[in-house]
Amino acid sequence: MLAELLLLAHVIGATVLLGTGAGIAFFMAKAHRTQAPELIAHVAGTVVIADTIFTATAVFLQPVTGYLLATIIGWPLGEGWIALSLILYVVTGLFWLPVVWIQVRLRDLARAAATAGEQLPPEYFRLYHIWFACGFPAFLAVIGILWLMVNKPSITLF
Repeated sequence: MLAELLLLAHVIGATVLLGTGAGIAFFMAKAHRTQAPELIAHVAGTVVIADTIFTATAVFLQPVTGYLLATIIGWPLGEGWIALSLILYVVTGLFWLPVVWIQVRLRDLARAAATAGEQLPPEYFRLYHIWFACGFPAFLAVIGILWLMVNKPSITLF
């Protein structure tokens, strides 16, 4: 029973990571296309809240539920597909952490432009391009992790 509950929690966490990440990317990209500071400020503010509530919670709980699940089932963490999943998880985090800071900065830059009645500054566009570029490897790494979890292929890493 405990293993089933941990599996459910782990799958929900993976779903939240993928779904929130995809949703955030979609809404930020759509808002960005308008180049309207007021709209971007609003959407980016919501994105920062969603990342804090949903993504950060799932980021913390995924390794906990994964470790407990592996321990209960008897999978060693050095098992190839698990080790590769953990490596991809770190890769995802290396791209996600700067994205969180960038989203806050994009929100603040858009708010300042909206308040001043000005257009978005060049720094906004520079940071947006970095934010956009960081999303691809992070998203692909999450897809890779999901594939590994579902298929559990026989992989020798070490």
